[in-house]
Amino acid sequence: MTNLLRHVALVPDDNIGNQLKGSDITRVAAALQKQATRDFGPIWGVTATVDGFANLDDVPLGYWPIIVGKEGQGGGGVHLDKNNQPYALVDLTPDWTVTASHECLEMLADPHGNRLVAGDSPNPKRPGRVAFLVEVCDPCEDPTLGYTVNGVRVSDFYFPSYFDPSQHSKPATATKYDFMGHITASRQVLRSGYLSWREASGVWYQELFFGAKPVFKSIGTFKKSFGSLRAWIDSTSSDQRKEALKKRAAYAQQVLVRLPGEHSDDNNRATEASRMWAESLRMEIRGVRKPGKRTK
Repeated sequence: MTNLLRHVALVPDDNIGNQLKGSDITRVAAALQKQATRDFGPIWGVTATVDGFANLDDVPLGYWPIIVGKEGQGGGGVHLDKNNQPYALVDLTPDWTVTASHECLEMLADPHGNRLVAGDSPNPKRPGRVAFLVEVCDPCEDPTLGYTVNGVRVSDFYFPSYFDPSQHSKPATATKYDFMGHITASRQVLRSGYLSWREASGVWYQELFFGAKPVFKSIGTFKKSFGSLRAWIDSTSSDQRKEALKKRAAYAQQVLVRLPGEHSDDNNRATEASRMWAESLRMEIRGVRKPGKRTK
């Protein structure tokens, strides 16, 4: 059976002015498209397009927009509109491309933010079967764990095998749990990441790794007014997570900056390669367009 084709739009918010160039949107959209097609789609059984647009007026019907707005406005993450269709809000921080990748992949894996997978509780003090919310980037969301596509830094993501039962009899390398290979055991949460699940009682819990070591926390029962489990989970972010995000942004400011004039080494190399290719193509075009020259 052919997979349903999903369409994602990357677009700047109206309030962003000239802080983000159209070429940035186009370049990042191309990177997200390649990640979705080459890396994510075959693993999660998703087929998608990702296209960049100059403004919201240009986004065709049927696309799920990722809207990049000014930093500090709040509301980041994937939401559902009044017609129950997903859209994402991303702040223009130095590591915004990682966040855009994160939100894109999570929309593709679970558009409506309610997908659950059964598994064993990661909390040894509360063993038993639980239902995990599928958020494919959260346990490995730190931008330093990601990778580059076309010189653009994107997010790591876990595989469906992430929820498999622990295989103590197998060597640690027998199963791959995430794209970059940082996760070495099922249901493992890496530094700056978190994982959410519901026990049979209906109470939700999280494992958060924002300090010296992971901690477990009860966050109560789902509030339907939020529309989706994902939106509610995002709203319960603890002070620890908010502080961790600030530190993450500070780190990104130093080593992951990709705004104009502050490109990373990977981005510099990709940009230079693209420039050389573009100049070569321009020369070809000038030759073809010479008066009297015949094309094949």
